[in-house]
Amino acid sequence: MNAPVFRYWVLVGMVLIAGFSQGMLLPVLAVLLESAGVPSSMNGVNAAALYIGIILVSPFIEKPVRRWGYKPVILSGLILVTVSVLVIPLWQAFWFWFIMRMVVGIADNLIHFSTQVWISTTAPAAVRGRQLAVYGLAFGLGFGAGPMMTRLLDIHIMLPFLISALLSAAALILMTLVKNEFPDGGVETASGLNTWGRYRQVWTKAWFALLPGFCYGYLEASIHGSYPVYAMRMGIDLQLTTMLLLPGFVFGSLLTQLPLGMLSDRIGRSRVLIGLMASGGALFAFMPLAEAIPWLLFSGFLVTGMLLGSLFSLGIAYLADLVPTDLLPAGNVMTAVLFGFGSMLGPVMTGVLIEVIGSGAVYLSLSSVLFLMTAAGMFFHYSQHAPVDAITEQEPDRAGR
Repeated sequence: MNAPVFRYWVLVGMVLIAGFSQGMLLPVLAVLLESAGVPSSMNGVNAAALYIGIILVSPFIEKPVRRWGYKPVILSGLILVTVSVLVIPLWQAFWFWFIMRMVVGIADNLIHFSTQVWISTTAPAAVRGRQLAVYGLAFGLGFGAGPMMTRLLDIHIMLPFLISALLSAAALILMTLVKNEFPDGGVETASGLNTWGRYRQVWTKAWFALLPGFCYGYLEASIHGSYPVYAMRMGIDLQLTTMLLLPGFVFGSLLTQLPLGMLSDRIGRSRVLIGLMASGGALFAFMPLAEAIPWLLFSGFLVTGMLLGSLFSLGIAYLADLVPTDLLPAGNVMTAVLFGFGSMLGPVMTGVLIEVIGSGAVYLSLSSVLFLMTAAGMFFHYSQHAPVDAITEQEPDRAGR
C-alpha cells in the first residue's frame, strides 16, 4: 500500500474511533444523569459541554496545524481522549463530567479538524465527495457503535470508558506510522489575509456550505443526547432506544454515505443538500404518528439516518468546492464552530421542549431546524453563488497542482 493510500485509511480510522468516543459519551452519560434524577434541561446542558469544548478550541487550531503539521495535532487529540474517558467514571459529579466533556470536545476537534483538512486538500476534485463520504461513513460507524455501550453499564460503569480508551490508544499507535504533512501555505497566513479576513472571505463565498455542520450537530446531539431522556419520559423502552432506534439512525447513514457523496459529485452538492434536509424535515414532522408502533418508529429512524447522516461530510465537500485550498483551514474552523453551536443548542432546546411540551417535542425540534436550513439553502442556491455548484466541470483538480 503506497503512502497516500495508507495515510488516507489511517485518517479514516482516526475518525471512526473519535466517533465512537463521542457516540458513547452522549447516551451513556445521559442515562446515568437521568437515573440520578437530573432534569432533562440540565442533562442537555451537560451534553452541551462537549461542544463548548469544540467551540473554545476552534479559533486556535489553525495556527498549530500550519506551524507543526497535521500529525502532532492529531496525536495530541488522541492522548487527551484516551486520558479523559478513563478519568470520567472515577468521580460521578455533574460539574466534573461537564468539565471532562469539554476536554473530550477539545480533543475531538483537534482530531476532526486535522483529518478533515488533510483529506479535503489532498482528494482530487472529481472524487472529493466520495472520499469525504467514506470519512463520514467511518464517523457514523463509530458513532453508531457508541450507544450500544449503554448495555455494559449493567456489568460495570467503567467498561464503556475502558473500551473507548483502548481504541484511542490503538489509533495513537497507528498514527505514529504516518508521515507528517503541512497544509498549503505552511506557517504563512493564507492569501495574505489576517484571521478575520480569511473568515470573512469564507463566509462571503460559502456561507451555506457551513450550515450543514450546524444542522448535523443539532440533529446528532439532540438524537443521541436527548432522545434517551425523551424515551424514558414517554415510556418508550430504553433498550429499544439504545439498541435499535439510535443505531438505526446511524446505520441508515452508513447505507447512503457513499451513494450520496457520488451523487453530489455528479449533480451538485447544494441540490443534494437541499433535497435531503427538506425530506428529513418532513419525515420528522410525521414521526409522532409512528411512536406507538416500534417497527414503524425504527423505520423512521433508519430512513432519516439515510437522508441526513451525510450532511456534515457533504457540507465539507461543498466547502472545498467553493473556496480556494488555502482558505480551507479557516473554513473548517468555521464549520467546527457552527457544528459546536448546533450540538450545544440542540440538547438544550430539545430538553426545554421535553419539559414544556412533552409528547412530540424531539420531532418538533428536529423538523423545525431542518426546514429553516432548507429555506437558507434555497436562497443560496438561487442567488449569485449558484453557478459555482457545478464545480467539477468548472475548476481544475486543485489537489494536483
